[in-house]
Amino acid sequence: MKEFFKSRGFKVLLAVLVVLLAFMIRAASSGGLATITSSFLGAIVEPFQKVTASISAGVSSFFGNILHAGDLADENQQLRDELAQLREQLADFETYRLENEELKKFLNIKEENPDLDLESALVIGRSPNDRFYSFTIDKGSNSGIALRDPVITSEGLVGVVTELSPTSATVSTILDPALNVGAIVVQTQDVGTVSGNGDLVGDGNCGMSHLPRSSQAKAGDMVQTSGLGGLFPKGLLIGEIVSLEPEDQGTTQYAVIKPYVDVTSVRNVMVIKSFSGQQELQQ
Repeated sequence: MKEFFKSRGFKVLLAVLVVLLAFMIRAASSGGLATITSSFLGAIVEPFQKVTASISAGVSSFFGNILHAGDLADENQQLRDELAQLREQLADFETYRLENEELKKFLNIKEENPDLDLESALVIGRSPNDRFYSFTIDKGSNSGIALRDPVITSEGLVGVVTELSPTSATVSTILDPALNVGAIVVQTQDVGTVSGNGDLVGDGNCGMSHLPRSSQAKAGDMVQTSGLGGLFPKGLLIGEIVSLEPEDQGTTQYAVIKPYVDVTSVRNVMVIKSFSGQQELQQ
């Protein structure tokens, strides 16, 4: 024990205690003991305060992000709803635009052919099993449409009504061999009959038979309805000649016709319910 009191370590410890005691006596006499105590305690507590403040900030940030994420989800849903509405409006606008274009064509045909009683209609269905591309329209007998009424677009002849209900009708196209149309070549005034041909339908074409062997008709010439037979009014465009060849009997020619109307994709049509001279021609 005596060796400890004589050791260097004891002397250093004693010196430190003396210095601290002197410092405390000075602080007490000047009223700064509380400040020293506060500073001492502050030095001990400060790291804990920083840790708790950091934890508190982290928790606040975590829950704040959760709440903010909820707000973002609501905003995203609102944006999706607005985008859906804009898409619907765009679709409606496109529909109105197409309808307006078709209405203009409808009015032009009415102005050019005041004797035609026309009914506009929309294609609402197609038969997947019909190789001649018949289709269904959204108008029927309730709209004054009858069997065998011609069907057209502003580009030309499409076909005729072959089946009918009060609210819809089936249209057989000019690609169907069962349909025969009295026709005339505009440039040469040669007459013949246009009808479908199973060998030509794959190219979207039909044929014109019974052209005179002496006809000067050629590729590119226009073909339109002649009005003969009373089923179609005169002057409806049908298509143009693609090629000609002699028929089997050798006294007439057969012309391959490319219709002006693509009957495979037509969407809006007009049904001719009546036309001037129709009754006289059909009697």
